[in-house]
Amino acid sequence: MKSAIRVLLADDHGVVRRGIREFLEEENDIQVVAEAENGLQAVELTREHQPDVVVLDIQMPGCNGIEAAQKIRLVIGQAVGILILTAYDDDPYVLAALEAGANGYVMKSADADDIVQAVRDVNEGKRVLDPSIARLVGIIQAETGPTDLTERELGVLAWTARGLTNKAIAYQLKISPRTVQGHLASIYAKLEVGTRTEAVTKAVQLGLISIPSHDV
Repeated sequence: MKSAIRVLLADDHGVVRRGIREFLEEENDIQVVAEAENGLQAVELTREHQPDVVVLDIQMPGCNGIEAAQKIRLVIGQAVGILILTAYDDDPYVLAALEAGANGYVMKSADADDIVQAVRDVNEGKRVLDPSIARLVGIIQAETGPTDLTERELGVLAWTARGLTNKAIAYQLKISPRTVQGHLASIYAKLEVGTRTEAVTKAVQLGLISIPSHDV
């Protein structure tokens, strides 16, 4: 028999946490092991309890859900799934959350069954996006298949999305402009595109990178 999915809930409203906990724990395969009322507490409790999935609200005092997701990724790495559960469907929030390492982004208005399934999917390593969010940011929710872009190529793509020149990217990554050019050529071939703009656009659609925002 498979062990229950261990979940940590983080929301600054106790009533909301209780409501989410109640319908999650109605499921035999889910156990809520801890609750946090702010982002920093979520990070500490994640370190302490080692949950399988952390469910984060965005707007919390002291440290919001996006910042908490970043810290959890730094502390725990990829060993924990992160699900954003929020009332905010603004493009900058969605992109910032995915950039921070969230595996899923679901609206609080979703049905309880959908939220339960999102927890299960995130636990299995799947990306979960509310249908309205998927349309908003242009990310296809269906399986897109694996990509063989290297970590360095993803780094080059991320800086390319910020509009940096090859020389500026080389400075940021401490490599030569010629090496950057080589990485871009490889990226174009793997993504089957011919320009920087096409590469960035397709990478965003595949969920490989997100467009930077300074609005969060």
